[in-house]
Amino acid sequence: MHSTILTKQFDVQAIREDFPILKIKVHNKPLVYFDNAASTQKPQSVIDKITEVYTSQYANIHRGVHHLSQLGTGLYEETRKTVQNFIHAQSEKEIIYTKGTTDGINLLAYAWSAAYLKSGDEILITALEHHSNIIPWQLACQRHGAILKVVPVQDDGSILIEDVKKNLTEKTKLFAFTHVSNALGTINPIADFVEAAKSVGAHTLIDCAQSIQHIPVDVQAFGCDFLAFSGHKLYGPTGIGILYGKEKLLEEIPPFQGGGDMIKDVKFEKTSYNELPFKFEAGTPHITGAIALKQAIDYVQNIGIELIHAHEDEVLRYATTQILQIDGVRIIGQAPHKTSVLSFLIDGTHPYDIGVLLDQQGIAVRTGHHCAQPIMDQYCIPGTCRASFAVYNTLEEVDIFIAGLKKATKMLL
Repeated sequence: MHSTILTKQFDVQAIREDFPILKIKVHNKPLVYFDNAASTQKPQSVIDKITEVYTSQYANIHRGVHHLSQLGTGLYEETRKTVQNFIHAQSEKEIIYTKGTTDGINLLAYAWSAAYLKSGDEILITALEHHSNIIPWQLACQRHGAILKVVPVQDDGSILIEDVKKNLTEKTKLFAFTHVSNALGTINPIADFVEAAKSVGAHTLIDCAQSIQHIPVDVQAFGCDFLAFSGHKLYGPTGIGILYGKEKLLEEIPPFQGGGDMIKDVKFEKTSYNELPFKFEAGTPHITGAIALKQAIDYVQNIGIELIHAHEDEVLRYATTQILQIDGVRIIGQAPHKTSVLSFLIDGTHPYDIGVLLDQQGIAVRTGHHCAQPIMDQYCIPGTCRASFAVYNTLEEVDIFIAGLKKATKMLL
């Protein structure tokens, strides 16, 4: 039996009952799902809501006078209010629906740069970033003649605030950085980063794709200008996400796409645009995904994000202790503050081979560069095996994972 630091309020076995996919078998083995950084599984309440919308609540939203359109519009906008409260935004106008984190960052990189970026300006990112928070800024810099600068990462996977300050100048217009590294699990000191950026007058964007489901996210406490996350990593549907932006800044930024809800009045001579947040929501949105996102957020809030964080940290600590008992293991990323991600290599083996052999035992992990090639290059490796944990994972599953690793290693060496 494993000891636990958690209160009796948290019942992981009861939580597991909410996720039907956890009952399946893979290669005749019970599923151990440790690929949560890529995407989380969905509770029955989210699945049921998707079915309910399509069977009894669905119609296109906004402008429709009939019952189903009015009903769908109300549910769609109710989610926006839920998101506002979840991340502590000041207004619903600051909550923009997107397809996900990548879509939100690309929207901002295009529209924000059109309003603010000019030749000779600088955009700052970190070496920890996912490709989705690198490439859009490379493209923005190419369009406007700006310069992309990168804050280095320490060998343990952490970023020093001194290095951030060294790279911030009066030319820095935006500092875009991840809250939690998807490749290493590093938790960055968000408030310190934002304060440093403000000292030179730079705007800030936080990529919360890997934090929104694990630890509290509060835009007021962070002080950030923009923030993006995805629904599918938060136990919600794919194809839906959120871009938060301060109302004043969003008012100043031009639209990203044209058509549908983003218009107020269209003439061939000139078009006037809708008010926030609809100015950035062109076309028919992912209505069902947005409505079901509320169910996912409600699910997380009903458990409590602090309890989720404590549970996942216990699983991470236990997995870290156990994996270090395997000969030849090298953990990639050992920052003092990290969460939910265990990225590793085993001497003499390839991550892909480990992943395939674990899969044969019903254990799902991710292998490769995790869309974070620059940080892999820093460690001079092509990629890692990554086990990533969620609210429904258990210490017993860690034991199965460790036994599977030992078996796989024995077969390969």
